[in-house]
Amino acid sequence: MNKLSQHWKKIANCSALALAGLTTSAFAVKDLPGGPAVNQLNLHAPATKLAADQASLHVFMMIICLVIFVVVFGVMFYSILKHRKSLGHKPAHFHESVKVEIAWTLAPFIIVIFMAIPATKTVIAQKDTSNADLTIKATGHQWRWGYDYIKGEGEGISFISSLDNSHRILSNSGAKGDMPDDYLLKVDNPLVVPVGKKIRIITTASDVIHAFAVPSFGIKQDAIPGFVRDTHFLAERTGMFYGQCQELCGKEHAYMPINVQVLSEADYSAWVQKKKAEAAPATAKNEAAPAAQVAQAPVSEKK
Repeated sequence: MNKLSQHWKKIANCSALALAGLTTSAFAVKDLPGGPAVNQLNLHAPATKLAADQASLHVFMMIICLVIFVVVFGVMFYSILKHRKSLGHKPAHFHESVKVEIAWTLAPFIIVIFMAIPATKTVIAQKDTSNADLTIKATGHQWRWGYDYIKGEGEGISFISSLDNSHRILSNSGAKGDMPDDYLLKVDNPLVVPVGKKIRIITTASDVIHAFAVPSFGIKQDAIPGFVRDTHFLAERTGMFYGQCQELCGKEHAYMPINVQVLSEADYSAWVQKKKAEAAPATAKNEAAPAAQVAQAPVSEKK
């Protein structure tokens, strides 16, 4: 009996240690501003009015569903408990009550209309991409994003955004050791936009279906090869914000993050000037190459 007790004691100790290890590892990563949080149960903290409206709509719908749940099940359980046979109640016999038919037809109709009005306003706001201050094309590739600034300040800037190489190395090693809070969400070239400006994102893809999604902005739009879709956001605060491709696009789907950096207007203008200065030598070199080839071409002799 003593040996059996010691055996179970060892099992309990091992289980406690394992649970402690799991708990420690689970909380090794802290909340990521602009991204996911530890033990997150609700939506991301909104950084746009659109995302805030979606969060409010979510709470509104959940309250209505909760009220319906409580009323329906409350009536059901009350009927079961208070009208059971053991209390002497006998079943009523009736057929096609017009009042009941009207009641359970009108009630759901009114509830649906009550829910549809705010939902319709939010959906329409999601689709209104007019009067954008800046238009950027986001092209999904296996497995990275290409960004082209096609209208507004920064027009002509283009670059590829890939998973940060240090995170790739960390993942290849089995994700051991100290984990960064932005694990598999950090990129080498984040998408940079100004705060307080309406940004239109045009999405497409070069190979398979991808999806451009940033939860804090309340946006998610499929990027489909051969098609053009669009969405928009207006960031209300500066900082880093994170998303991921949300369409299963192949073996490295998990390594296709979206990292958006929102800067003040002055800092964004400085970033635009820096990117254009970096691109100027390459542009001049590309333009000079054809001219040099023409100059070096042999002149044909006249016969």
